[in-house]
Amino acid sequence: MRKLTLGFVMAFVCFVAAGVFVSACGDSEKLKEKERELEELRQLAELDKREMENQYAEFALQYSELKKSIKNDSLAALLDKEQKRAEELLRELKSVKSTSSAEILRLKKELETVRAVLRDYIRQVDSLQRLNLVLVNQRDEALAEAERTRRQNTEISNQRAALQEKVEIAAQLNATDIVIVPLKKTGKFAKRCKDIKTFSVDFSIERNVTAATGVRTVYVRLLKPNGSVINPMGQFTYENKQLECSASKVVEYDGSNQRIKVFVPITEFLEPGTFTAYIFIDGQHIGTGGIEIEK
Repeated sequence: MRKLTLGFVMAFVCFVAAGVFVSACGDSEKLKEKERELEELRQLAELDKREMENQYAEFALQYSELKKSIKNDSLAALLDKEQKRAEELLRELKSVKSTSSAEILRLKKELETVRAVLRDYIRQVDSLQRLNLVLVNQRDEALAEAERTRRQNTEISNQRAALQEKVEIAAQLNATDIVIVPLKKTGKFAKRCKDIKTFSVDFSIERNVTAATGVRTVYVRLLKPNGSVINPMGQFTYENKQLECSASKVVEYDGSNQRIKVFVPITEFLEPGTFTAYIFIDGQHIGTGGIEIEK
């Protein structure tokens, strides 16, 4: 009897330990997923900062090239002052962390001022003298450098867009455990097509820590076996197109796993076959479910 009791205790301990291990692994995966998403956001901020650094460097270079093209000492002194200002702002920007949003915003505003002043000086220089052969060569070199910088900025913009797309995909909601139930007028399960007065579309919206919380409108598009929409009662936008929906419901999404039920009334005769429900939120298709009704 004692051996039997001891064996039972050992088995129970192993069972509990296995449960704790599985739970810990699940929490670890969620934490890693959150860290990956935060890292992508940090990379977006860093790319934006690098793009600003390239623009400041480009403006400082253009001031330098303008100084070479003129003989007016007063204007050259003003250009030198503005060049040093652009270089100083560039040094400030390089010393600022990409997470310092207030400083980044200030330097972005300063960047617009530097750009406007540079444009004004370019107009002044062009009005003072005609470009000679040396200036043409210098300008061509500056333009070539500017083109290289623009190509770098284009690459940075593409990288940022790709990261932004990953962030948006991570924030997309997902519908699971979709259950479609045909109901009679009494609310009981309907086995035959002729008895169906309502379809109940029941599903879960999974927990998503990156998705914004708040009011959402759920659209259900229920299709008959022939592909036509059951009970078209309105439209919604999906991939720049207007689609008809069978029912909609306003819900309050709080970021946790939520169970939602939407009813689709039936006012027409239905043929047997496969009925398919497509679920949409925020202009995104988040899940599909179906049911086969034989007669």
